[in-house]
Amino acid sequence: MEKELKIALPKGYLFKECLSLLDGAGYDTGPLRKEDRKLVIKSESGMLQYVICRPMDVPAYVEYGACDIGFCGKDVLVEKESRVYELLDLRVGKCRLVLATMKDEIQKVKEYYQHFGSLKVATSYPNIAEKYFDSKGIQAEIIKLYGSVELAPILGIAEEILDITSTGKTLKENNLVEMDNIMESSTRLIANIAGYKLKYDVIKRFIERIKKAI
Repeated sequence: MEKELKIALPKGYLFKECLSLLDGAGYDTGPLRKEDRKLVIKSESGMLQYVICRPMDVPAYVEYGACDIGFCGKDVLVEKESRVYELLDLRVGKCRLVLATMKDEIQKVKEYYQHFGSLKVATSYPNIAEKYFDSKGIQAEIIKLYGSVELAPILGIAEEILDITSTGKTLKENNLVEMDNIMESSTRLIANIAGYKLKYDVIKRFIERIKKAI
């Protein structure tokens, strides 16, 4: 009897792209498109169970075995340093993790760098931010925010932000300019280490079908 596959899907802008991949792979996404608030959804066949969660939580659900596999941004994997298998680059959800500041604050920030002053940096990626500034030998106070990071320099609680951008439109609309490109990111297929071994055949078939949809 074939084993059930539990899949973690991220809420938000990645959700529709993940659905498109599943559609392209021939999986029935009808139950996922219903207008309800269910967070655990079974496919019509009953062989797939989807868990809808915050993007930042996907690696945890997979690492601790609540889900066998998951769709997760590379930026989140680097931030969380989760112990999971990275199986496939899905080539969707492409974005960049950048350092940015207010357009009229560029010179002030550069002076901080030159004179080794302490910067305040707002971000949803404190681990990546800390490592980045340590590698540059720059003292920085990391302010962790969970959304609308662009507000931090506008309201004066930080000189810079470290955040994701896909087109740069939001940065420009908020008078922010990029100072550095930290990393490129796209959505990855990840797997629980033990679950990958126990459900190798069913996960392998899933990978092959998704590959054809990419």
